Amino acid sequence: MKDIAIYGFGGFGREIASIIVSINLVHTEWNMVGFFDDGVPAGTANKYGSVIGGVEVLNSWPADLNVVFAIASPAIVLKLVSAITNPKISFPNIFAPTVLFFDRDTFSCGRGNVLCHNVRISCDVTLGDFNLLNGGVSLGHDVKVGDYNMLQPETRISGETTIGNSNFFGVRSLVLQGLKIGNETRVGTGSVVMRKTKDGMTYFGNPAKIFAP
Repeated sequence: MKDIAIYGFGGFGREIASIIVSINLVHTEWNMVGFFDDGVPAGTANKYGSVIGGVEVLNSWPADLNVVFAIASPAIVLKLVSAITNPKISFPNIFAPTVLFFDRDTFSCGRGNVLCHNVRISCDVTLGDFNLLNGGVSLGHDVKVGDYNMLQPETRISGETTIGNSNFFGVRSLVLQGLKIGNETRVGTGSVVMRKTKDGMTYFGNPAKIFAP
């Protein structure tokens, strides 16, 4: 078995730990060594393991270790990846056993991606690095996703859509077919994107419009 740790001790960390348990029930692959978290004291524990320390401890880890992020913030994950300099650390792709691939042969991805339970991936889909697809997310055919995107539960991305980097999609948000989402865009819960978005903006509603607080 390969050693693995989760970065992030909160509720989502427990969800990722439960996915690792479910993977091992199908095929024994991972040895869970604990959690890393910069905001929780070392030794704090839950049923899946204890907090080992923060990024400094991780950077001094003496053995090969796989790390998966349980953090739903593109900016924080990007910052942590940049701060982890230990060459013994790897970032595997974690796919829950219930992920449905329409055509696995036409799917490709980079590293550090997490696909939670009941994610649906159609044909000819490409993911970059460090994307989080939470429970029930659906990607249509010919979807291309960049890096550090966070898709919350039941997000729907229609076919032939292109998504850039560091975007956040709220629960049950929807992007219609053939659109382009650029970078650092936030789409609110239940919102329906019907037109190309502008980088760095927040969208809410059906149809989704730029949110002006």
